[in-house]
Amino acid sequence: MLSRILLSLVLCTISNPFAFAEDYTVTEAEDEIRISTPELEAAIRKKGYVTGVKAQSFIDKKTGAKDLGFGLDIADWIMEPGSDEAYRDQLPAEMVYKFGNEYHGNTPKRSIEGPQICTQAKELHPEILRGKDFVAIRQSFQYRTAAPGKKTGSKWTQVLVFPVGQRYFISMQKIEAVNGSDAMFLRIDMPGHIKHKNGDSFEEVYLSYKGRIPSTEFTTSFAPDQKLNYRRDRDGVPERMIRGYHIRDTQTGKAGPWLAGMTLDPSIVSEAWCHQRGYVCFIEEFGERPIGPGESFSAAFIVGYFDSLDEMHAVYDRHKGATVLAVTPEGWKLTK
Repeated sequence: MLSRILLSLVLCTISNPFAFAEDYTVTEAEDEIRISTPELEAAIRKKGYVTGVKAQSFIDKKTGAKDLGFGLDIADWIMEPGSDEAYRDQLPAEMVYKFGNEYHGNTPKRSIEGPQICTQAKELHPEILRGKDFVAIRQSFQYRTAAPGKKTGSKWTQVLVFPVGQRYFISMQKIEAVNGSDAMFLRIDMPGHIKHKNGDSFEEVYLSYKGRIPSTEFTTSFAPDQKLNYRRDRDGVPERMIRGYHIRDTQTGKAGPWLAGMTLDPSIVSEAWCHQRGYVCFIEEFGERPIGPGESFSAAFIVGYFDSLDEMHAVYDRHKGATVLAVTPEGWKLTK
């Protein structure tokens, strides 16, 4: 009996990917933070195009694959349904939201607060948190422009956790609102867009609410509400909210891993785009529920590399329902 117990303890230690501590490096420069674990490399920009993970810096060491777009887990505006046409002349240029076009489709939406963080914040001040088997980044921004009759100052916070032993990172985006709205939401890129030439860089797209879509569907442009669009109020809540793409090596034509973004509470997503507009656009909007001044809402995500859809589903189901990611140097935790 004792020998069986000892063997079990040994096996648990060997199979635990977090058994060996501090197996990562962090390098901080003036403009970015670079993270390396045995499984991944990633960079987080401090200046320029900020939020999330820097474009083409997210490297899967198992396969050598990297992300294909403009960055991963990127943050934009706080928004709500409705048109801004009546007061566009009073808005800063970066807050005007035009619809009735191939870029935005025909659904009226408007910004409550801006600017678009990724392009207009210009500089963030990320905090590094080091744990024995993970490294985390926490960053925030206070919105500084607002629609007429609205206040400025809502706070956006993003937490990114890179655990040793995994080919993915865990994240959260959160809004602490100073304004009220009947249907406030945050617009993000999840996981991130796909740059390509006639579908050369990816085999297919996977949308858990639609299925597998070949890259040939993205050779000509179409609006976000024309096809492959998800809306919670129209389509209901899916079992999972997973969106990703199957990478293809443009030099050899060989299929690589999947890069997927998972929103762990599928009910938090109000709309999800997947459309072609010079690149494949993976915009996601979460929230779109009543929020009062002083209240907050958040969503939690897993973004990374997977060898199969079955592997994605298994990881998703282990963490399904989470909307909050808490982290200290002692550890991190996903909760509802």
